[in-house]
Amino acid sequence: MLSHLLIKNYALIDELELMPDRELNIITGETGAGKSIMLGAIGLLLGNRADTRALYNPEQKCVIEGTFGVTGYAIERIFDEEELDYSNTCIVRREISVSGKSRAFVNDTPVNLETLRRVTSQMMDIHSQHDSVLLGSNEYQLEIIDTYAQNDNLLRSYRTDYQTYRTKKAAYDQLQSEAASMRKEFDYNNFLYEELVKAQLQPDEQESLEQELTILENAEEIKERLQLAYEYLDNTEQSVIDFLKGAVSNLAYISKLSDQYEQLQQRAQSSLIELRDLADEISTEQDQVEVDDVRAETIRERLNLLYQLQTKHQVKDVQALIALRNELAQKVSKVLNLDDALGEAKAQASAAYAQLQISAEALSASRQAVLSPIEQEIGTLLYDLGMPNASLKIQAETSKPTLAGVDTISFLFSANKGMKPQQLKNVASGGEFSRLMMAIKYILASKRSLPTIIFDEIDTGVSGEIAIKMGNMMHDMSHSHQIIAITHLHQIAGQGTAHYFVYKDHSSDKTVSRIKKLTLDERINEIAQMIGGKNPSASVLKNAREILKKRATVK
Repeated sequence: MLSHLLIKNYALIDELELMPDRELNIITGETGAGKSIMLGAIGLLLGNRADTRALYNPEQKCVIEGTFGVTGYAIERIFDEEELDYSNTCIVRREISVSGKSRAFVNDTPVNLETLRRVTSQMMDIHSQHDSVLLGSNEYQLEIIDTYAQNDNLLRSYRTDYQTYRTKKAAYDQLQSEAASMRKEFDYNNFLYEELVKAQLQPDEQESLEQELTILENAEEIKERLQLAYEYLDNTEQSVIDFLKGAVSNLAYISKLSDQYEQLQQRAQSSLIELRDLADEISTEQDQVEVDDVRAETIRERLNLLYQLQTKHQVKDVQALIALRNELAQKVSKVLNLDDALGEAKAQASAAYAQLQISAEALSASRQAVLSPIEQEIGTLLYDLGMPNASLKIQAETSKPTLAGVDTISFLFSANKGMKPQQLKNVASGGEFSRLMMAIKYILASKRSLPTIIFDEIDTGVSGEIAIKMGNMMHDMSHSHQIIAITHLHQIAGQGTAHYFVYKDHSSDKTVSRIKKLTLDERINEIAQMIGGKNPSASVLKNAREILKKRATVK
């Protein structure tokens, strides 16, 4: 249940705090005092879209925070699925910055609006006058049926199977749509593939061949230069090595006279060894260099092939050609195995559809089983609410599978004797809608472990004894749910276990909306004013006291 509500810098609200009672909370106030504003703020906690125009002070951020006690409501699963920390007290916060950026938090963990809606939908339900419009939609009517039938598990299983079928069917349809073009392109792709296969591409061959060709094209000069370099180092008549031998010999003669001379001799000896090794390598390289015009021409032809293929396919290197070859191999193989792939995809889609039908039949059977009980319960409640001749008929037809199932539901309503039930929008007045919605909410309350239910003027169009009965129904619901009811009727206001009054404060430069919890005397006066207007008479005040005395649990 909602234990604490904080609203800061929203619309006409500078700062407002509300700590609702566990049972039936009544909220009253003059039209325009801010009751709908408070509901708008609560709507932000439930994931409604934010608007910077709602900021009371445009230079400060808006904060709406709700503290909920969720012990015993079995919603840990949702927290686990959303990877949120669960505790028996859940704090939900929504912030709107000056720039218009909106942020949401659940137990101080940032969440997106989808997650926020999923979590808070398990904590609070708001009935607004807009629900009367929603009641005419098939989706809302199905939601009523599923809530009454407690179809959460069946619906979850069905939706999983539906999504699986959609995925498998989409894959099969995609493969089918691609099949014709794939077959049409097969010959061309196969030609390109075989051409690349025939080329026997190697990842690093182009660089290696280009280097080898450079050597072959300059072989004579390379050989000549290597020969000259060798002769400078190790010529039989006069060479660097011969001169260095002399240096080593002279240093060896004096090396025993000083450590310093010995080190010089060792360095000279090391240089001599290095130069002999260098001369040997140059000689080896010279022997390996050959003037081979045939090999050079072969390399040119190979490189020309590689360059042509790269130009043809508009790529920069052999690695890209290899990647293209592999891609073409997949396309060719896919066509060669297309019939098998189509058969497998079709079989998977068919199997998924068969499973979907099983889930759909189970969900539909559960829905069908509760249609008559819903009609009877609502009929009884409407009778108690002063509509003895009213009847609700629920038509169910089977349609193609959708995310909601295979059932199309239509609520047909008649308020008068002898009148054939018709679509709600054609036959129900405002007061009749209110009583029908009250009946629906009442029967659903016993089917949901929902902590908090808010009624926003569900009493529109009713009065007198009917209003008393609606108040009694809310009071009954408050034994298992926290109820917050915004009302203009004293008959309902008198049923509350706590009463809050919303009003405008004009004492400062800018009007603000405020809320206060009424004492017993203040409640008597407020209810008396709801009955007889301002400055109520003594008899009206007495009537107000009698109304409150009927509820011993008034706080």
